[in-house]
Amino acid sequence: MTAPAATRDFNGTKIPTAGTFALDVNHTTVGFVARHMVVSKVRGSFKEFSGTVVIGEDPLDSKVDVEIKAASIETGQPDRDTHLRGDDFLNAEKFPELTFRSTGVVDPSGTDFRLVGELTIRDVTKPVTLNVEFDGIEVNPWGKEVVAFTASTEIDREEFGATWNQVLESGGVLVGKKVKIEIVAQLNRQA
Repeated sequence: MTAPAATRDFNGTKIPTAGTFALDVNHTTVGFVARHMVVSKVRGSFKEFSGTVVIGEDPLDSKVDVEIKAASIETGQPDRDTHLRGDDFLNAEKFPELTFRSTGVVDPSGTDFRLVGELTIRDVTKPVTLNVEFDGIEVNPWGKEVVAFTASTEIDREEFGATWNQVLESGGVLVGKKVKIEIVAQLNRQA
């Protein structure tokens, strides 16, 4: 029989006690959605990443650091993936990592909050705000505390130097400027 997860109350929600949690890459998805030819959407994800969440004594002082390998991008279509890894988009050879570093936790309300931070793509750093939902805490069958979060935001890829596009006969463009980032994260307590 395993002990229950170490929790505390914050704004009426049971949250983990302070500590460090590492992303469980086998149970986490770092995905994105972009418009294609104006009318459809392409989904993809990154397969190689690492990160930590340090939950502070004051939950609003918590920190998040994530590194994503640019070359690990996958959309299910090899030619498109090669193009996305190239200079027109991520330029994975020159800029091998995308990073996110949080700078603050704001607007907590129940299980929802906003995570403010800096996203770096192609060596361009811009502020972003993730809408986050705390999905819960549990103890796995091996006695380790596990927490889960769902997060999303939208960025303009052109602000990060990924400006390639092609105009369609209708006047639209092949690839939308806006990219929605969707993260479903599971993390394991380290300390």
